[in-house]
Amino acid sequence: MRGLAVLLAVLALSQGGRVTRIPLYKGKSLRTALKEQGLLEDFLSKHPDAISGKNSSLGVAQEPLTNYLDSQYFGKIYIGTPPQEFTVVFDTGSSDLWVPSVYCTSDACENHRRFDPAKSSSFRSLGRPLSIQYGTGSMQGELGSDTVSVSSLVVPHQTVGLSTQEPGVVFTYSEFDGILGLAYPSLAAPYSVPVFDNMMARHLLAQDLFSVYMGRSGQGSMLTLGAIDPSYYSGSLHWVPVTVQEYWQFTVDSVTVDDVVVACDGGCQAILDTGTSMLAGPSSDILNIQTVIGATQGLYGQFDVNCTSLSSMPTVVFEINGRKYPLPPSAYTNQDPGVCTSGFQGNGDSQQWILGDVFLREYYSVFDRASNRVGLAKAV
Repeated sequence: MRGLAVLLAVLALSQGGRVTRIPLYKGKSLRTALKEQGLLEDFLSKHPDAISGKNSSLGVAQEPLTNYLDSQYFGKIYIGTPPQEFTVVFDTGSSDLWVPSVYCTSDACENHRRFDPAKSSSFRSLGRPLSIQYGTGSMQGELGSDTVSVSSLVVPHQTVGLSTQEPGVVFTYSEFDGILGLAYPSLAAPYSVPVFDNMMARHLLAQDLFSVYMGRSGQGSMLTLGAIDPSYYSGSLHWVPVTVQEYWQFTVDSVTVDDVVVACDGGCQAILDTGTSMLAGPSSDILNIQTVIGATQGLYGQFDVNCTSLSSMPTVVFEINGRKYPLPPSAYTNQDPGVCTSGFQGNGDSQQWILGDVFLREYYSVFDRASNRVGLAKAV
């Protein structure tokens, strides 16, 4: 019945009292027909059932994310012909796709699935090296090209990094195999095309945007490609322009507690980063926040919070583009049995703020490449 309702809605859309009929020619998708008539965005907003991810003709796909201890969120992708399965972090703080390969003998690779190019008839070697340094962890390898599937979207000729070295222990004990970057192409390695850019270039998406819902432990989490899903937020979305098209970067006006500025005085730059579990900022600003919320320095650089004091701790408010985004203690503290710690973390000498999962669990986020903006709304 849902498919019939969607089809009827496409064939006759009500536009301000008039009915617009959409001609569907042989070989033309519903998404293309709607786009040509300038009705796609309105259709998606009025017919949320159409964004269930099951109707791939509309160029929308949903990928459920696994939440591991509120610190890692990852989903499945498939690479090659026949497909080989991997789990990856969908990371808005980087732009490259890579997975471990059979050429890698690091402990990190041997603890995870490894891609075997010899078992894929669609794989092509690009003969280019790949080296990526993250905030924590690094990888070296080479670039290839193969078919990549994310949910119902199939992306041919996608550049894929195959790791040959993953030094250190950062990736050894991770629950995911690799990383799929969703930031801008300017951050990608030479000769590497980000997956989302390939999707856009091949017109696979209903809209050139994606959205993220990060639930807490025990809740579902979801990456939606090509659409916004209003079932994951309350109220309305508020849009923030991207200031630098590398990371998903924008301006934060201030950070306040009880209407008193405690950090980011006069404005600062921040990025929205699904690959960072904490909320990080300049060390001096973060130390000020830790003091205001009553956190005390513990072992290994973390700040401890008295679990019995959560109800009396203050709300920390981020003001972004004239709108307030409060983080209550339940959002900015990590609560384990008998042990509570602050979700704020110093970022050394860097002046850039990183709004990671601590922020994203509170706010449903839309990453809009068509208009170079970020949308934020209170997550449900």
